[in-house]
Amino acid sequence: MPRFAALAGVLALAAAPAFAQSKAAIQKLDDAWSAAFNKGEGATVAAMYTPDATLLPPGAHMVQGRKAIAAFWSSAAPQLGDMTLKSVDARPLSPTAAREIGLFTATTKGANPQRIDGKYVVVWRKSGGRWRLFTDIWNANK
Repeated sequence: MPRFAALAGVLALAAAPAFAQSKAAIQKLDDAWSAAFNKGEGATVAAMYTPDATLLPPGAHMVQGRKAIAAFWSSAAPQLGDMTLKSVDARPLSPTAAREIGLFTATTKGANPQRIDGKYVVVWRKSGGRWRLFTDIWNANK
């Protein structure tokens, strides 16, 4: 019986990283990202990225580091709203990394608001005891 208890403990510890990388857990992080973005909180959004994170926006140069990421998302917030992210697939890559594929929607702001639908791929990395975005790339469907 003690061997069974020890084995169960080891299996529970091994499952912990997978749980942290589950689609449901990542969706909660996505929801927090969307809420901060929709409030125009570029610094809060940037804090969800690792210090050495990279954005790969469509039709633009790479954006590297939290300060640049904060500036990028702060400049996007006045142009876009109602951002939602939906995790479609999340897979562990290692105990400290995961890959997510998802869908997003947003609405442009202005006189003639338009809905934007698209998809994204992100790599999450455990940094400072928390799951943070490490690489972020997306594009619109049209």
